[in-house]
Amino acid sequence: MSDSTAAWVAAGVRSVIGAHTQAQDAGRTDDVVALYTPDAVLELPGMDPIEGHDALREAFKSWAPTQPQLHLVTNTVVTPGAEGEATATSDVAFLQRGESGWAVHLVGHYEDTLRRHEGGWRLHRRSTTFQ
Repeated sequence: MSDSTAAWVAAGVRSVIGAHTQAQDAGRTDDVVALYTPDAVLELPGMDPIEGHDALREAFKSWAPTQPQLHLVTNTVVTPGAEGEATATSDVAFLQRGESGWAVHLVGHYEDTLRRHEGGWRLHRRSTTFQ
């Protein structure tokens, strides 16, 4: 794989991760779900896997913010894989603004697998761990 192709993959993957974060924090459920493949799986600690667009839509709808929030995603390392697939590892901190200001509520880690789907990168699997 050429350096320019690897850079193109990394930029596309980071764009999806950033769009996901901004849409989730703004409560735009349909925009979040559109960033997943139809057969995607979301794994969260202490929960059964959430599979497919309908289940993802219900989950993200139930998690819509009721107060200002931010997922700060950083240290993303993208690894191109087989044709049309890539993985990304990121650190995340979840903050919410309450009466006393902003506070960190969770710190964790994302392990993402993305695939090319309908002309763009889409999340196929996200596994989240909390620290």
